Amino acid sequence: MTRNMGYALLAGLAAVVVLVSTAIFIGVGGGEDGSDAAPPPRNPADPAGSGTWVGTWAAPATGAEPQTRRAGSADTTVRNVVHTSVGGTRARVRLSNLFGNGPLTVSHATLALAAAPSNPTAAAGSMRTLTFGAKRAVTIPPGGEVTSDAVRLNVPSAADVLVSVYTPEPAGPVTHHSYARQTSYASEGDQAADVAGNAYTEQVPYWRYLTGVDVWSTEAEGSVVVMGDSLTDGVASSPGANRRWTDFLAERLRTERDAPRYSVLNSGISGNRILTGGSKRPPLNNPSGLSRMKRDALSQTGVKAVIIELGLNDLLRTPRVLDSDRIVQGLRELVRQAHAQGVRAIGGTLTPFGRHRGYDPRVDAVRQQVNEQIRSGKVFDAVIDFDAALRDPAHPERLRTAYDSGDHLHPSDNGYRAMSEAVDLKLLKSSTAAKL
Repeated sequence: MTRNMGYALLAGLAAVVVLVSTAIFIGVGGGEDGSDAAPPPRNPADPAGSGTWVGTWAAPATGAEPQTRRAGSADTTVRNVVHTSVGGTRARVRLSNLFGNGPLTVSHATLALAAAPSNPTAAAGSMRTLTFGAKRAVTIPPGGEVTSDAVRLNVPSAADVLVSVYTPEPAGPVTHHSYARQTSYASEGDQAADVAGNAYTEQVPYWRYLTGVDVWSTEAEGSVVVMGDSLTDGVASSPGANRRWTDFLAERLRTERDAPRYSVLNSGISGNRILTGGSKRPPLNNPSGLSRMKRDALSQTGVKAVIIELGLNDLLRTPRVLDSDRIVQGLRELVRQAHAQGVRAIGGTLTPFGRHRGYDPRVDAVRQQVNEQIRSGKVFDAVIDFDAALRDPAHPERLRTAYDSGDHLHPSDNGYRAMSEAVDLKLLKSSTAAKL
């Protein structure tokens, strides 16, 4: 072999190496939409700030959407509008068929940033096609859920995100979250990739199928999940304005100095009780706190702490539980479930409801007994005194007028802010455990 031939051979080999390396790089980086299956493996020597998966938004499945119980929803795209608590550079979503009675096929799903708050128009350049195991279509069995592959997208904190899901065939009852306090949208046909949003002529007051959005984040090192009832769900807060107390808490965690670097995940269900579910036959709409704790709180991405705001509906809804010890035992069982997974459990006192149609002095006496046990420090790892934060000093059985939405049970936007401000942020990371 001549010297020139040797140089030519070496040059050819070098070119092959460059081509292969480029192909590998493109494969890792994903396709035209910037998607990939997962972030690159972390180097053990990387600093903690290099990123981790955390939940940025969540909403538990509350039941089967009433008007879909027989036929389901076929040849329809729903564009869910959700609000992030922290940002990240990649995202993935969780879809649920928890209350379905047949296989749910999703043949097209997308994720995008909203061009404006509560708007179905996608921001330019942000539309991403979601895949599931590298395939665009996925079938979710009855009672099941699925998490999408990750896509590359710079997701800001406190931003509206659009998750669009197209279902071509009827699949029985639609799993949904009933009190979103946020307008989403629907259209006929496959409009999942519609950037302009013109096809979305129907407004939807629910979140359909979607139960979670995760981000690969350097802003947060974990998540705090709030298990609650309508007060956590944000009933009576301003629609579309993100004025739930969990939204105010997320704002505090993002902006206050020395606050734990946590996202906030809302697992509130209106009417939820600790001990009893909403119906006795499948599908079990509005499942009890005890039965949903693992799925809706402890299985969330990056969960470090759980705040429990439950118990008032056990007193108010039929059949009423007027035994404070039973309610406290239920709360302690929730704490045990959290501790079994190494998660800190923080609990809130039960809030006033004087002048509400369900008010009765005997019922309020049980509420006070429950609160006494909670304040004793023998139920939760730490206590948030929502009762003290919201009550009228002159009439402690009532909400303070400035914090009353008008129904004498649910706080106003100002009341929800007060609930957030009642949280001592240092308690979210303390190591003190309850003496159960």
